[in-house]
Amino acid sequence: MWIAQCDLWNYLVKYRTGKCELHFFIKQRRAVHFAWLSGAGIYHGGLYFGALHSSTEGDVNFVENKGLLDYSKLAEGAEAVKPNSLAVSEFHFLLLLGNKVKVVNRISEQIIEELQFDQTLESMSRGILGLCSDASAGLFYAYDQYSIFQVSVNDEGRDMWKVYLDLKDYAAALANCRDPLQRDQVYLAQAEAAFSAKDFLRAASFYAKINHIISFEEVTLKFISVNEPDALRTFLLRKLDNLAKDDKCQITMISTWATELYLDKINRLLLEDDTALENRSSEYHSIIMEFRAFLSDCKDVLDEATTMKLLESYGRVDELVYFASLKQQYEIVVHHYIQQGEAKKALEVLQKPDVPLDLQYKFAPDLIMLDAYETVESWMTTKNLNPRKLIPAMMRYSSEPHARNETHEVIKYLEFCVHRLQNEDPGVHNLLLSLYAKQEDDSALLRFLQCKFGKGRPNGPEFFYDPKYTLRLCLKEKRMRACVHIYSMMSMHEEAVALALQVDPELAKAEADKVEDDEDLRKKLWLMVAKHVVEQEKGTKRENIRKAIAFLKETDGLLKIEDILPFFPDFALIDDFKEAICSSLEDYNKQIEQLKEEMNDATHGADNIRNDISALAQRYAVIDPDEDCGVCQKKILTAGWDHRMARGYTSVGVMAPFYVFPCGHAFHAQCLIAHVTRCTHRAQAEYILDLQKQLTLTGGESSKESNGALTEEDSITSMTPTDKIRSQLDDAIASECPFCGDLMIREISLPFILPEEEHEAASWEIKPHTFGTQKSLSLVL
Repeated sequence: MWIAQCDLWNYLVKYRTGKCELHFFIKQRRAVHFAWLSGAGIYHGGLYFGALHSSTEGDVNFVENKGLLDYSKLAEGAEAVKPNSLAVSEFHFLLLLGNKVKVVNRISEQIIEELQFDQTLESMSRGILGLCSDASAGLFYAYDQYSIFQVSVNDEGRDMWKVYLDLKDYAAALANCRDPLQRDQVYLAQAEAAFSAKDFLRAASFYAKINHIISFEEVTLKFISVNEPDALRTFLLRKLDNLAKDDKCQITMISTWATELYLDKINRLLLEDDTALENRSSEYHSIIMEFRAFLSDCKDVLDEATTMKLLESYGRVDELVYFASLKQQYEIVVHHYIQQGEAKKALEVLQKPDVPLDLQYKFAPDLIMLDAYETVESWMTTKNLNPRKLIPAMMRYSSEPHARNETHEVIKYLEFCVHRLQNEDPGVHNLLLSLYAKQEDDSALLRFLQCKFGKGRPNGPEFFYDPKYTLRLCLKEKRMRACVHIYSMMSMHEEAVALALQVDPELAKAEADKVEDDEDLRKKLWLMVAKHVVEQEKGTKRENIRKAIAFLKETDGLLKIEDILPFFPDFALIDDFKEAICSSLEDYNKQIEQLKEEMNDATHGADNIRNDISALAQRYAVIDPDEDCGVCQKKILTAGWDHRMARGYTSVGVMAPFYVFPCGHAFHAQCLIAHVTRCTHRAQAEYILDLQKQLTLTGGESSKESNGALTEEDSITSMTPTDKIRSQLDDAIASECPFCGDLMIREISLPFILPEEEHEAASWEIKPHTFGTQKSLSLVL
């Protein structure tokens, strides 16, 4: 056998006196432990094949937890007697002593029970012969010469947890517990043992696992009585781990108590002496990290207001800020960083996606004063930020003095809003203009005024700032060039030129030249400039006149010498203006000649028009006798027509009224009206029918001659109402040939069969007829 090795073999050799038996307990077809009945006692142990254990001599040993059960423990004070036979169960030995079977616990080596058998007198004299077992069925048998007795085992491990507990083998005891109460007793024994040994932290861990046999209050009082807050904190933390999520009230209370114990521990570490400073610092940082981890884990169960009051009362500002950030109370966090002067950290908090924008606006004044560069950079990267709500902060920053070469961060942000974000808020534009106006260099102000940010947008203004406010501001800051531009933009050109003359005459000339649609105003503005030029010249008289004449050339002929003469003094000599006056007279002569030519052209044109009118009065067309109407296909010169339709038309005998077009098409008047009414749109058709009705009802005489034209003596004012209606009707139906004009082109889109002709089209549909009897005839060719 593989078991007969090492010390087991030596034991067998040493105690081989008397009867020996070797038994195994088999579980799941594998030997778990063994028992050897020998002369000195029962040698037993466990068999472990999971790993090879080598002895000091290099031999391999599979036996664990070896032990020897001395027979003296079975005698109970009497002389030790060796059992006759042995059987092994999972936790017990069955020993045959005479006619009795003693059940001995394998772990505690205590007698548990004695079994006696009902034997005959003859069998009793000879006694029980031996014991055997059925490993597969878990049954044991005792037999004598005539009988076999069965020994059944029922739940032999139910009290094994107590056995292990008495032996202080707590791990084995827990492994054999059947219900929570048994486990609580094991934990209680462990906790009390550790508590007695003053291992309070370990005791706290075991107390936290007990749920039934000892109350929460008893345990906490135990630790309070021995002044062990660290152990109490450990107990509370372990208790939190074991509580169900439904115990919300209890979880909150315990978490709050643990928070206070953490704070007390931190304060005690801070109040300790400086001895072992390095170790204390390490412990302090460790407890701080542990406390923060606890706050992070319990942030959802801790009461927010209570926890913050605790942190504040203990003066733990850093932990208060940390907890506030966990609870998303960003206002507290940002306020703390601002007090500490850490603007960058405050801005990092405000950059988080779940931080409301209202906090940006609330802390903007403090942040921009603390670190303008970082604040503006943060604003430029924040989406959906309303610059209008930042105006108070920007105005506060702008009111402070700045170095000449320092970058103005507010101007940078406003330029970003206007140019990049295309902001249209008037407040933003006005603030930017006010900051430009306060700068020494007005180039940026002028560039901004010349840029029309709203131009090109539908239904939008050319600029978004308030021009009146800007004008007042520029006047206050004495930015005259900007004022000139604003006056011009507001169409106040006279004021613009007047102010420009105070700054730069060239600027005044440019402003005067901007007016293009009002010649009188433009001339007036140039006269203002001319007067200023004449009055400001301080050279000799001839030099002044020479400059005035040069100025006239700049006006491109708008001003003449006679326009600027009143600006010169009365004692000026005419000889000085000789050349200018001669030049002006020559220009007048040229204009007079040009006017004469234009008058001659107009007279000639009037004669031509008069001749054309006379020619039109004699206009006629030749009609062939066989000419057909384009609509009814009847002869144009057909007698017999509706006299009611002739009202307002010139009488041509018995013939019906008709129209002849230059293209050669001819139509009866009634046919043309019907055709145009049918083919044109609804509104035009109703208009034509209304004119026709008026013409019929009027019944007046026409003032036209037989050819339908007015005589030379007649005029438009002498037309009768019938003639006027007739003229309107002619314009409506005969302005163009219906077969050659737009009316025919529009008919392309009309269907071949009109809606009113659908009934007639349906009558032409060929429908198959079904006959009662049909015959099929074959045709032979």
